[in-house]
Amino acid sequence: MTRDAIAIAHLSKRFGKVCAVDDLTLSVPEGSICGLLGPNGAGKTTTFKCLLGLAKADAGQVSYWGRPFSYHVFTDVAYVPEQSTLYEWMKAQDYLEFTRRAHRSYDPALAQTLLALLDLDARKRVRALSKGQRTALMVVMALARRPRLLILDEPTSGLDPIHQRQVLDLIIEAAAGGATVLFSSHQITQVERAADHVSILKNGRLIVSDSVDALKEQQKVIEAIFEGEVPSINGLTHDPRVRRIEQAGHTLRVYVLHSATSIARDIDAMKPASVSLIDRNLEDIFMDSVTAGSPATVR
Repeated sequence: MTRDAIAIAHLSKRFGKVCAVDDLTLSVPEGSICGLLGPNGAGKTTTFKCLLGLAKADAGQVSYWGRPFSYHVFTDVAYVPEQSTLYEWMKAQDYLEFTRRAHRSYDPALAQTLLALLDLDARKRVRALSKGQRTALMVVMALARRPRLLILDEPTSGLDPIHQRQVLDLIIEAAAGGATVLFSSHQITQVERAADHVSILKNGRLIVSDSVDALKEQQKVIEAIFEGEVPSINGLTHDPRVRRIEQAGHTLRVYVLHSATSIARDIDAMKPASVSLIDRNLEDIFMDSVTAGSPATVR
């Protein structure tokens, strides 16, 4: 049975009158890649800081492999923050040497491979690195440790498309090797490509949490085309399985949260000329979730 690498229970964090994280309960199974999504200000970075003790939560608990955060846990965790925390005067190779001395699991050969892959010159000082190169350096420092858990806040920020793809491949490769990954990204296509589980925050609250495959299977569009007028659909308007209904001419589109096949059968009974189930991508699901007045699916 798979255990949780991270278990968050009723986590809350306020900054004055602003509730940045609101009663968050979330688990990340060991060996999984969990993508954390949300609009700006949704609470993603604050959640990461609370997980790592960089911000003190007002309420709630966090455990790693069933244990509270401690020095021993810290040695198994690598963190890449959204904003660079690197000293301008230090060279990239200085940071790698610092990482080597601080962590027994550091793999110097892997570090050199990653530097070459991401086109980083270790002789350069941080001040000479672009934003993307600084992100890449922090990613190299994290991955070269071969950690059990990676917590990555926008790990492709500032990178060009080629290096973004390479970092995603490295994340997937790390998980395939047994690591657990929790990462955030504003680029939903990246989460869809890399993650097997997705959680969406809005105003500090968890509104969606499920596997990517399950979300896509549940949330579909039923499109029905009628030869004449679209018949009355009053029974669907308040159906809790339905997010919204659109009608244009003879075409009816029903956006469903689950039970798509069952609802499609009900619509088929109205005798349309055709009925089809249309898959939705993660970006569609995200946009519906954060713009809707009510929560979507939380498991």
